[in-house]
Amino acid sequence: MMKKYGVILIVLLSLSSLSVFADENDLQDQFNPVMTAVTSQSIAPDARAGGIGDIGAATDPDVNSQNWNPAKYPFTISRAGLAVNYTPWLRQLTDGIALANVAGYIRLGDYQAISASLRYFTLGEVMTDDENMTVKPYELGVDVAYSRMLSEKFSAAVALRYMYSDLSGHYDDNTTPGSAFAADIACYYNNYLMMGNRECQLAFGLNISNIGTKINYGDDYSYFIPTNLRLGFNYMIPLNEYNRISFCADINKLLVPSKPLQKPDETNEDYEERIRKDYYDMSSISGIFKSFGDSEKGFKGEMEEIQWSVGAEYTYNDKFTLRGGYHHESEAQGNRKYFTVGAGFRMSVLSIDAGYVIATAPSNPLDQTLRVSLAFDFDGIRDLFGRR
Repeated sequence: MMKKYGVILIVLLSLSSLSVFADENDLQDQFNPVMTAVTSQSIAPDARAGGIGDIGAATDPDVNSQNWNPAKYPFTISRAGLAVNYTPWLRQLTDGIALANVAGYIRLGDYQAISASLRYFTLGEVMTDDENMTVKPYELGVDVAYSRMLSEKFSAAVALRYMYSDLSGHYDDNTTPGSAFAADIACYYNNYLMMGNRECQLAFGLNISNIGTKINYGDDYSYFIPTNLRLGFNYMIPLNEYNRISFCADINKLLVPSKPLQKPDETNEDYEERIRKDYYDMSSISGIFKSFGDSEKGFKGEMEEIQWSVGAEYTYNDKFTLRGGYHHESEAQGNRKYFTVGAGFRMSVLSIDAGYVIATAPSNPLDQTLRVSLAFDFDGIRDLFGRR
């Protein structure tokens, strides 16, 4: 009973951001999204990135870089920082679903840093299908990273991550919590160039995240985790001594194969046998390479799997920031299309940020999602107490 319930939850989480549902007759022709387990790993946890369209691969380094590109940490100004982030999730559908995240880093000298984060995603209280009791499914992720500056303009990082997913709340022995291990590989390029009489900043970022094992919930199937390729660009223009504006963009693609569709002349038994062999039994590394050319729609389908975001960030005197962005996902992959706005206020000791989602697609459950972040600057704390 709960075995079936756990699988249903995986599907619901994978499709939780969908705002357009295809007709049943058109399902095979129009809708075959890339499916993963532990989808909470794909949710933007912090308000800054959430305010500029879920962008973070190449934006200015900050304390939450662990979630986007840990290779940025050696370029941070402060030597250490800690951030607490909170996002109520899918409140258009139900209450109780939320993502909490803590991230921090310490620079080791001038050229390297270590960082870590903890991510907790709760589904709230869920009634079992026999309505005898409620369970509290949740997912947990913890990771550590090491980053190093390889030159004045280039840095690289590696991260290790442990993921734990309990979708049944220990309700049934037939369904067990799943766990997986993964690694990230990231790099960051940062350079200054002259545009007229202005010294502008140009940055590029790359992060291949969640390269690791598959996850199993106690049944006969193993599910892919959200391995992802993210590329980013950021260009900062100083307007004058106190004002600057940055333009940024990210593209990302899940490095997970598409689930094969059932052929018109294929029996259910033959189809189940084929997807077990060609999909569920596939290793995660093989799935990464297959993900670049396995779409039923060919090249068009591969392009539909790419999500992109654009955004801008205005900063006044390194104290006050306004943000805006747009995130796009094709209808075939979920139709997550939304604008984002955000603002931040920074003091020497701490900074406060907020981000807000404004969906463009009808009935999008992500609409009106609010993210809040609170970050502490340890250098500012030392200055406050005169112990720098």
